[in-house]
Amino acid sequence: MRESLFGALESAEALTGARVLDLYAGSGALGLEALSRGAHSVDLVERSRPAAAVVRRNIARVAKALGGAADARVHERAVHAFLTRATGPFDLVFSDPPYDLDDEAMTADLVALAPLLAPGALIVVERARRATPPDFAAAGLTLVRERSYGDTGLWWAEPAQRDEASQSR
Repeated sequence: MRESLFGALESAEALTGARVLDLYAGSGALGLEALSRGAHSVDLVERSRPAAAVVRRNIARVAKALGGAADARVHERAVHAFLTRATGPFDLVFSDPPYDLDDEAMTADLVALAPLLAPGALIVVERARRATPPDFAAAGLTLVRERSYGDTGLWWAEPAQRDEASQSR
């Protein structure tokens, strides 16, 4: 699934120079993969202290692989709390919440995220395929792609006010 996702992001020219936000980062795999494929920077949000420590170690590994520098920051706090204080704009957002995150909390995150997005930004949400699709419309976002990989669903969205470049995706 990850290879398909990044192949599609590269085809959409969504990685090079992007400011990336990885919500519910876990190990940081998605955000750090974007960084290793040409993103400018990545902010990784992970509430769990042990998981945030893993993200920091993974940043060090990526920095070493990139020649010693990686513009990556770990924010050890709840996603919604981060979003209410963050400054954008972000060009690419990964949201891979725990499967037990309820629909109301997911929608609240999307609403808080929307003002932080750059024009033409992409948001990729990963959830259980059986879960209710994210309510992008509540946040002024438009669903542009939906894919399933086994039990996992990926939903892509972008700001509803799209410019011509983003309409060609």
